[in-house]
Amino acid sequence: MNNDHCLLSERVGLSLVPMIAPELTYLPLAQTVWYTPTGLDPWNQLLGKAPGHYTRLYDIQVNTTPPMPERHWPDQEPVHVEGPLRERLNHWLTLVQRGEVLPAYRMFLGLMQDVPNRREVLAHLAFAGLIDVQDRMWHNRSYTTGHKGYRARATIEIGDAIGWDRAHDVLYAGVPDIAVGPRWYSTYEAGCNIVQNVLDGRDAEILRQDTPLTPAEEVMLAETILRQSEYSVVEAVVALLKAGRRPRSILDAVQVAAAQVILETGEPNNYSMAQHGYEYCNTVGWFYDTFDHPHRLKLLFVAALFINRGSEHQANTPGNGRRTIAPPAGSDAWSSRQILQKLEAALLALRAEESVDLTAAYLKGGYDRGPLVQVLATAACKIGNDPHNQELGLCTLEDYLHTRAHDRERLLLASAQHTAGHRKYGDPLEAYRRFAEALGLDER
Repeated sequence: MNNDHCLLSERVGLSLVPMIAPELTYLPLAQTVWYTPTGLDPWNQLLGKAPGHYTRLYDIQVNTTPPMPERHWPDQEPVHVEGPLRERLNHWLTLVQRGEVLPAYRMFLGLMQDVPNRREVLAHLAFAGLIDVQDRMWHNRSYTTGHKGYRARATIEIGDAIGWDRAHDVLYAGVPDIAVGPRWYSTYEAGCNIVQNVLDGRDAEILRQDTPLTPAEEVMLAETILRQSEYSVVEAVVALLKAGRRPRSILDAVQVAAAQVILETGEPNNYSMAQHGYEYCNTVGWFYDTFDHPHRLKLLFVAALFINRGSEHQANTPGNGRRTIAPPAGSDAWSSRQILQKLEAALLALRAEESVDLTAAYLKGGYDRGPLVQVLATAACKIGNDPHNQELGLCTLEDYLHTRAHDRERLLLASAQHTAGHRKYGDPLEAYRRFAEALGLDER
């Protein structure tokens, strides 16, 4: 549902502002406000009754006066259920899995009023979103692409920011859709079976493992995810866990593979699986770092298989493929400032390969990474008309600042590729130009 693009970008506007140029502090939120009208009532957009994101995406002609935006799921009052917390959370999750949208929403409102257990309730909200990922991509049309997990994260972070006493509207925006179809749990089921049958159900013990991956193990796992079968991916992750490797370190390697899928994406219309796969890994990483959920180990397999399927999908989609990344000729003689100026110009001109090569030139020069991160983040914020893409460009940077991966700079290359390369809608710089004009800023 397209309204969550606004919710997702608002999350970014709150948490990643320190990464962009100070004078643009409010630009991420301005992009959200700018996009909100086109995110309203997506169902009527799909029916051709109202203009917006989907009529533009599918070239649907709207030849009538649009109706007033319609609330397809009315707001509800909380329902309280008695019993131990674990039983209540399982009951709520069962309602979600059955697609009981309004009963699940009412029960969740009641669970949120149990203030001492609120963090566990929010963790289960995120978990319910993260286990819902389609089990295949090739010639598939019914996707979930991890969006329910992204929506849950945005709900949690925005609610934390404004205070839960004032966050009912945030819950209304983020919670009901967790139970809306389609719902796909088969990949998570595979993760459950692997952990139970191959790893003897030792979730808690394995989650305490703290040995990081070696550089060779990271390369091995990333290449297996990118080039091998689903069976080989599972075997590789299992072998690393049995060898005592830290699950979070394995997830860092999965993120490197996800970044490479973005780098191997060519045509602007081909970014959907690459970008959503990366955001899924980003969100699972946040989940690991934010909550001690007892079932988070299974999500490691969901993430690895998501990227494996995404890589296969991209490899078999025309217009994609690996290419050599090399600094531009003569870039050794350029200063760091010159490289960053050229990079910003290439990003805003949507020249993806040039943007990646200029990023590589900066990295090769050994310059301070801080200014590079700022240029990449600022460019992602300037390009609008679908702020979900703004958020996606910044996920790679968020991970770069937290990951322990040996090949972490691949995430910076992927950020440049995504910001310049993904599909744009209308004039992607219009909102930025209006923002700059209103505040009297130099638009360069």
